[in-house]
Amino acid sequence: MIYITRRETFNAAHRLFKPQWDDEKNLQVFGKCSNPNWHGHNYVLYVSVKGEVDPETGFLVNLKQLSQAIKTEVLEKLDHKNINLEVDFMKNTIPSTENLAIAIWNQLQEPVKQLGAQLHCIKISETENNFAEYYG
Repeated sequence: MIYITRRETFNAAHRLFKPQWDDEKNLQVFGKCSNPNWHGHNYVLYVSVKGEVDPETGFLVNLKQLSQAIKTEVLEKLDHKNINLEVDFMKNTIPSTENLAIAIWNQLQEPVKQLGAQLHCIKISETENNFAEYYG
């Protein structure tokens, strides 16, 4: 079994809040990330896949095809968007880094299978100091 990772980046805005709570409660739980006027991040996304090397090509997957799947299924929907308002696969979900990693996994699981590999890990860095990893 071999693992390979593709790194991509995107920029997006979000607000961590629960609509059932007032601004005071949201501020207490989510801090400055609950700013009603939103805030943004320069995200770094790592998509790791696993499987066997194809002896004919020497590849686990063609990285150009993996990159295209990530762009189509994830980046075109997230980049320069408001995650709360514009991203279909994040509707009715608090857009924490943890939830974003899970949602991206769900977006990519089938396209990665179609490339002949298995999704191993979604790692997403929200800041230099904070990241989440999801292994399905």
